[in-house]
Amino acid sequence: MKREAENTELDALISLLDEPDDRIFMQVRNKISTYGTEAISSLETALDNSSDKFTQNRIENIIHEIQLNNLIFELNKWRHYHFNDLLKGFILVAKYQYPDLIEKSITDKIGQIIQDVWLELNNNLTPLEKVKVLNHIIFDVHEFSANKANLYSPQNSYINTIFETKKANPISLSIIYMVAAQSLRIPVYGINLPQNFILAYTDQMIGENTKILRNNILFYINAFNRGAVFTKREVELFIKQLNLKDDDSYFLPCTNIDTIRRVFNNLIFAYENLGMSEKTDEIKRILTALK
Repeated sequence: MKREAENTELDALISLLDEPDDRIFMQVRNKISTYGTEAISSLETALDNSSDKFTQNRIENIIHEIQLNNLIFELNKWRHYHFNDLLKGFILVAKYQYPDLIEKSITDKIGQIIQDVWLELNNNLTPLEKVKVLNHIIFDVHEFSANKANLYSPQNSYINTIFETKKANPISLSIIYMVAAQSLRIPVYGINLPQNFILAYTDQMIGENTKILRNNILFYINAFNRGAVFTKREVELFIKQLNLKDDDSYFLPCTNIDTIRRVFNNLIFAYENLGMSEKTDEIKRILTALK
């Protein structure tokens, strides 16, 4: 009975969305928003049944705001309880632009990459040989590549479109690489370099209390260059070229939270370049969930 009463109230509120008085409309809007994602189905039905552009616009805005608030809630929950699941965080990024994204469609595709790598592995492989397998599966078999022609496109940060185009920026390619590697207990982690994002192959898997020093890094990997391997010396030269002081953060793995925060900051930069200030403002709101 309670559920029926709530549905009746919600339907009644939605029927008032053509209210011309802005003060009354805001009261109605705020009340509908308290239903959260449960209101979306009814709102979408109302949207389909409405022929009034003014009312349609109001409904679309309410749906978007509910989805945005839900994303902030889910990211905050991920940040506190599920931060070890990097893929989950990356999927949540995509849900900003694609709120109806079905997570299983992504996890299945990642799962195929992981299975393909697993089939090529054996216990006798060296770290460099394991990287060779990862590179072959990710870049040759699944045909992922660097989107050098459109590096700053927002689509480089959304995992569903990356699977469609097979092109991405450095951090997105690195995330796919990391997720595949770590799922198979291959210790590959992200390095949050200025103006770039690379990977480190460490001498052990990293847990919550693992202390990693520079001498724990075996070598570095550039996912944006088809998994090319390079040394600490090359990182040092890169930092020197940028006129930056030596800092451990340029050589040691960052957290998953830092990684996802960097993805959102890339999106802010991308949308600023496109002059889409409303989106940059929304993403800045979303980032508050990762503080």
